Amino acid sequence: MADVRQETDSLGVRDVPAEALWGIQSLRARENFPVSGLRTSRHLRRAYALLKLACVRANVALGGLDAAGGRALEQAAEEMAAGRFDDQFVVDVFQAGAGTSLHMNVNEILTNRALEILGKRRGDYATLSPNDHVNRGQSTNDTFPSAAQVATLLAFAELRVATGVLVSSLRAKGREFAGLPKAGRTHLKDAMPVSLGSELGGYASSLEHVLEALPAVERALSELPLGGSAVGSGVNSVPGFRAASVQEYARLTGLPLVAARDPFETMQSRWPLGFASAWLRTLALELVRIANDLRLLSSGPATGLDELRVPEIQPGSSIMPAKVNPSAAECLDMVAFHVLGADAATAYAVQAGQLEINVMMPLAAFEVLFSAEILTNYLPVFARSCVDGLKANPERLERYLLSSSALATVLTPRLGYLKVAELLHEAERSGRSLRELLVERKLLRPDEVESLLGETALRRLAEPVR
Repeated sequence: MADVRQETDSLGVRDVPAEALWGIQSLRARENFPVSGLRTSRHLRRAYALLKLACVRANVALGGLDAAGGRALEQAAEEMAAGRFDDQFVVDVFQAGAGTSLHMNVNEILTNRALEILGKRRGDYATLSPNDHVNRGQSTNDTFPSAAQVATLLAFAELRVATGVLVSSLRAKGREFAGLPKAGRTHLKDAMPVSLGSELGGYASSLEHVLEALPAVERALSELPLGGSAVGSGVNSVPGFRAASVQEYARLTGLPLVAARDPFETMQSRWPLGFASAWLRTLALELVRIANDLRLLSSGPATGLDELRVPEIQPGSSIMPAKVNPSAAECLDMVAFHVLGADAATAYAVQAGQLEINVMMPLAAFEVLFSAEILTNYLPVFARSCVDGLKANPERLERYLLSSSALATVLTPRLGYLKVAELLHEAERSGRSLRELLVERKLLRPDEVESLLGETALRRLAEPVR
């Protein structure tokens, strides 16, 4: 048939669509793993293409590949890195262990494109082979984790920027609300005053601290098993391939990549991906806390705190007119919840290594890269659609602040803890104000009460410690 070509692998002969750059092993993977319909991350596609480009150049330089075949493969890898063959990545993210299916998908695309460049027909693997030439000195076992770690570095570079956008928005709101004292709350009960700006600024600081931990993760991801081949021994590679391929990979990506200090350890263990996932989990936990605080502070308006008003980005109910919800914060929660679940899946995958290889690498790579992607996509949107448009409700802030029993804490150095507690209980029973009781009992003069509990004093109490 004109619309198919025949290809042969170790299991037999199959018909492959004539127009496909992928080949027989990708075909089998499509048939064997029709799981999710999800395809490889764009970062992993690029990372794998650049890895193969680095390996081709190293092999040509060291005599492992002939110059003509090498030039064709080099052009094909450059085109793949530019995204030209994205539609040819046909393997589901849930696939054969270790990522062999994706790896062969990559090898077949590069081989058939290189054959075209050489003026040969697709599938002519006697001229150029996915296994013998594109894969010279390599294995899924060293290339997949190397590409996955580089892909994560690429994804985290984007996520760093996206998180920085949210930090900037929170900082700006913190400065805007710096002069608005409010009741603090601990255990969801009245506590000493803070400023609304301090609350927002605290959110920014927590995200900044998470970002400050990222370089340690990036250093772990930068140590690659590439060149270890099947088990770490570098079997079937030409002398010098390991160092040359990693050095070229670093040059192509602009990343500080290094060959693993122990190639056997980096074949056995996928802890760098676990480390990356743990960092994502930490970021997600902070985001959940921030989103939930904003939802709580904007609750109401009549029956909640209503200290903040969130932007009205869409109607909130199909039945209750004029109801507006904190939809952006709700979405952020759902994104972060997914990241937390993905971290659990990654943890299971990382601990599943056995002896010389961890075959659950595809799951760990997918979960880490997908988590980074959805956070990168949404954090700037959340900054723009929620944080930038937050409005304070000064009247509600003042009402809660002035009615907070926690303000009496400032009296304890003068009157003692038990005496102040006694006064507060009496004020609650009698319905009289604490100020009134202090003056009536001649515990403080009116001017002293004002100096301790007046508006100026409350603003001072809300300032951060110096």
